[in-house]
Amino acid sequence: VQLQASGGGLVQAGDSLRLSCTTSGRAFSSYQMGWFRQAPGKDREFVAAVSTRTTITYYGDSVKGRFTISRDNAKNTVYLQMNRLKPEDTAVYYCAASGANYMRQSSVDYWGQGTLVTVSS
Repeated sequence: VQLQASGGGLVQAGDSLRLSCTTSGRAFSSYQMGWFRQAPGKDREFVAAVSTRTTITYYGDSVKGRFTISRDNAKNTVYLQMNRLKPEDTAVYYCAASGANYMRQSSVDYWGQGTLVTVSS
């Protein structure tokens, strides 16, 4: 399984941005999909995850109410809609696929290459 993330860029505080992550391979619908991010000088942190059948979503505390994760199994794609962006959201965002029924860095089977999001104040 290969993951290709896109959609990052430079925006201003308060703006919105949508990230996409398209996967190759036939098993997309069997993986939990998620997003992590890593800001300069900081550890990678969990952002959001969606279950295999899109019925359950999880969010990190810092993005709850602002970010929405979704997936389209027909397109092998997972999305991260980011609204009301803040400068502290600046990071490289990584999509991830986990064959486990939970999303943690230790459970990730495949990582995307990362896409940079920069939010100016």
